[in-house]
Amino acid sequence: MTQNRLMVYAFWDTDAEVWVATSENVPGLVTEASTIESLTQKLREVIPELLLLNRIAPEVDIQQE
Repeated sequence: MTQNRLMVYAFWDTDAEVWVATSENVPGLVTEASTIESLTQKLREVIPELLLLNRIAPEVDIQQE
């Protein structure tokens, strides 16, 4: 199976006091959460859905480095 990597950028928004994640590889991905752990869990749910909706990948296995 071929593996493609998706780059997700996460940063702390000091004004809103939340972690924000975006990605050029995942169309429509902009999400936020109060903790990095919550953001990671949210990304595990949202990324596969967006990839399927955008017809980019039939299935996704998300691993954190």
